[in-house]
Amino acid sequence: MFSFDWHRFLLNDQPATFLLEVVARVMIAYLVVFTFLKVSGRRGVRQLSLFELVVILTLGSASGDVTFYDDVPVLPVIMVFVVLLTLYRLTTMLTARSPRFSRLIQGEVITLIKQGLYVLESLDHLNISEDEFYMELRQSGVEHLGQIRLALVEVDGQLSIYFYDDDEMRAGLSVLPPEHRQDFDTVPHSGLYACTHCGQTQQIAGQQQAVCPRCQRQRWSAALKTRRLH
Repeated sequence: MFSFDWHRFLLNDQPATFLLEVVARVMIAYLVVFTFLKVSGRRGVRQLSLFELVVILTLGSASGDVTFYDDVPVLPVIMVFVVLLTLYRLTTMLTARSPRFSRLIQGEVITLIKQGLYVLESLDHLNISEDEFYMELRQSGVEHLGQIRLALVEVDGQLSIYFYDDDEMRAGLSVLPPEHRQDFDTVPHSGLYACTHCGQTQQIAGQQQAVCPRCQRQRWSAALKTRRLH
């Protein structure tokens, strides 16, 4: 009759005292990662540059191994930390001295919306889905693009939005989800419509199709004129 081996199931071939070693290893790994975040001066993941995120993932992988495996010594992990910290310091020094190197490592601020319209060059090369971008706009209190004077994608991926005053606001493309926004190839009624690709607005007669003069697309949504709720 098969006998269930609880010791093998819980600890494999390790003695129970290995749990105390795991505690020590976890504390060391925690201190290593915490020290790096403290030295780098960052408060949150969204504030990390691409290079810093790579460093954190590499350090996390090394520190993760040392917490679980008894055959992984601690000193090499500390050496990984020292090398990564040195690389981090060298990179931050080079980014401060060389604008070209800074753009290579950190990227550039991207102008995504200007005067209520998408900047086509930025929109076509932005690595973010339309749904995700719309969600961020809605979470910032945006209902349509006509409320926005300028929207920038910062180097850390966060969105900075500058709004029009109410008396300067214009009609614009809705950023509401599909159940609250209808898109048309042939518009049902005469009115002001916004191109669903670039946000360009124009009057279109009912039961007609139209080509956007800005991006050459042919799909439209009724332009909104609602003001922001302050």
